[in-house]
Amino acid sequence: MDKIWLKSYPPGVPADIDPNQYRSLVQLLEASFQQYAQRNAFVCMDKFMTYGELDAYSRRLGAWLQSRGMKPGARVALMMPNVLQYPVAIAAVLRAGYTVVNVNPLYTPRELEHQLTDSGAEAIVILENFAHTLEQVLPRTPVKHIIVASMGEMLGGAKGMLVNFVVRNVKKMVPAYSLPNAVRFNAALKHASSMKLTPVDVGQEDVAFLQYTGGTTGVAKGATLTHRNIIANVLQSEAWSQPGLKKDPVVETVSIVCALPLYHIFALTACAMWGMRVGALNILIPNPRDIPGLIRELSKHKFNMLPAVNTLYNALVNHPDFRHLDFSGLKIANGGGMAVQQAVNDKWLAATGVAIIEGYGLSETAPVATCNRADSTAFSGTIGLPVPSTEIAILDDDGNEVPLGQPGEIAIRGPQVMQGYWNRPDETAKVMTPDGYFKSGDVGIMDERGYVKIVDRKKDMVLVSGFNVYPNEIESVVAAHPGVLECACIGVPDEHSGEAVKVFVVRKDPALTVDTLMAYCKENLTGYKKPKYIEFRDELPKTNVGKILRRALRDEMTAGAKKAA
Repeated sequence: MDKIWLKSYPPGVPADIDPNQYRSLVQLLEASFQQYAQRNAFVCMDKFMTYGELDAYSRRLGAWLQSRGMKPGARVALMMPNVLQYPVAIAAVLRAGYTVVNVNPLYTPRELEHQLTDSGAEAIVILENFAHTLEQVLPRTPVKHIIVASMGEMLGGAKGMLVNFVVRNVKKMVPAYSLPNAVRFNAALKHASSMKLTPVDVGQEDVAFLQYTGGTTGVAKGATLTHRNIIANVLQSEAWSQPGLKKDPVVETVSIVCALPLYHIFALTACAMWGMRVGALNILIPNPRDIPGLIRELSKHKFNMLPAVNTLYNALVNHPDFRHLDFSGLKIANGGGMAVQQAVNDKWLAATGVAIIEGYGLSETAPVATCNRADSTAFSGTIGLPVPSTEIAILDDDGNEVPLGQPGEIAIRGPQVMQGYWNRPDETAKVMTPDGYFKSGDVGIMDERGYVKIVDRKKDMVLVSGFNVYPNEIESVVAAHPGVLECACIGVPDEHSGEAVKVFVVRKDPALTVDTLMAYCKENLTGYKKPKYIEFRDELPKTNVGKILRRALRDEMTAGAKKAA
C-alpha cells in the first residue's frame, strides 16, 4: 500500500534510515566510547561511569570471556537488575563476538532452566541475589562459566562494602548458594587486566541478542535479533525523537531515566543502546517498584526522557512527593509495553507539562514499530505512525490487506524485524509472511492519516504491567498440580497492572484450597505470571470436541462486570 503515514510525519523526520552506516553494534559502541570518552554514560546509586570507563571495563570482561575458549557466536546469559555491571556485560559480550541472552532475574528455576537450555548458553553473568536459582538447575544446563556480581562491588570503597553488607546481612536479599566454580565480577576484571581483547569480525547479520518471548503459543522462544535489527531500531528511535529533543532549551547531553529493566527489549533499545549511540547519561534504577526510592533518585537529576509503562506512570503521579520534582528538563515521556490510559496521561500531563507519547512494538521488532509524534502535546488514543523504514499492513485472515478503517491483524515489515525464532522454523513460519511481514497477533485499524489503533488481541495473551503472560504456560503449570483436573487461564481488568491473571480450576482433589494452589504457583511462576485470582468450578465451557473455551470465560467475566456496574 501507499505509505500514507508519511504525510503525517513531523518536519525533519526522514522517511527512511540507513542501518548500513555501521557494520555492527560493536562498531557503533566503539565509536561512542571514543567520541564521548569523558562523558558520564551510566549512574547507579550515585556512582557514575564514564564512556571511557565503560570502554575499559567491557574490553577486560570481553577478554576474560574469550579466554574461556568459547567460539564466536556463543551465547552468554545476563541475569541482573539495572546495575552498572549490566551495560558493561552487554558491551563485553558483543565485543567478544558472542550473543547476549537477556534473562529476567525473577525467573523461577523451571523458567531459567528452559531459557538456558533452549538458548544453549555457555556462560552467565548473574547477580548474587539470584545465584540460588541458578544452583538448582545448573547441572541440567549447558552453562560452563559463571560470573557472580554483587550490588555494591562497582560502587567502590566503603560505600560498596556497606551496600553489600546491608543487602546480604540486613535485608537478607542473598539466599545461600553454592557455585564452586563461579568467578566474582571484579575478580574477572582484575584477572583480565593483563589480557587483550581479540577483535572479532562481527557483521550485520550475526546474532546480537536472543530476546525471549512467548510468541504465539506461550512456550518461551528466542526472538533472533541481529546486529542490523538493533542498529536499525536505534537509528529509527533517534530520528523519531528529534522533534521532541529539539524543544527549547536544547540540551547537549540527554539524560534518560532507565527504570524499565534492561532485560526487557523496551529498555534495552530505548535506554541502553540508543543512549550509548547519542552519548546520553542513563540513570539506572535497580528497583522501580520502590516508588519513594525512584522519586528520590529522580530528584537528583534534571532528566530529559522517561520511558515507562502505564502502571509506572500511574504509580508516580499518584505519589504525593512526585509533584515536587523538577520537570523543566523533561522533553519526552515514552509509553510502551501496554496501553497508556487517557486518565493516566491526563494526570501526567497536568503534573509535568509533557504528554505521554505512546508507541508500539514487540520483542520480535526490536521493539519499536509505531509511535506517536515526539512533538505531540495531547493524547491521541492510538499507537501512532510507522517509524522510518517501517511498513504496517492491516491483514484479513487470508493475508490480504483490508480497506482503511477496517479491523485486521497488524503486520510489520522493516529492518528491525527479527530473523525468526531461535531454532524454531515451525513457529517462525506461523508469524512471517512470504513477503517479509511479521504478523503481530494484534488486531488494529489504520485511519486515513496513517495512525494505527489497537482494537483487540488475536492471541489470548494477558498483558500484566507491560509483560506478556501466555495462558498456555500458566495452564501447563497449574495442570501439573496433582489436585487439579483441568484449568483455564484468562486476563481480567486490573486497575494497577492493566490486566491480571485469573485461573479457573476443576479440582481432582476436593480438599485442594486456593491458598495451597497459590503457594504452588508462587514456586513455579515469576511474580507477574502468578494468578491473582483462582476460582474453582465444577466444569469449564468447552467446544463439541472438548477444547476449553477461554473466550466464553472472558465473556462471562465481562458480562458480570457490566451487570455489577
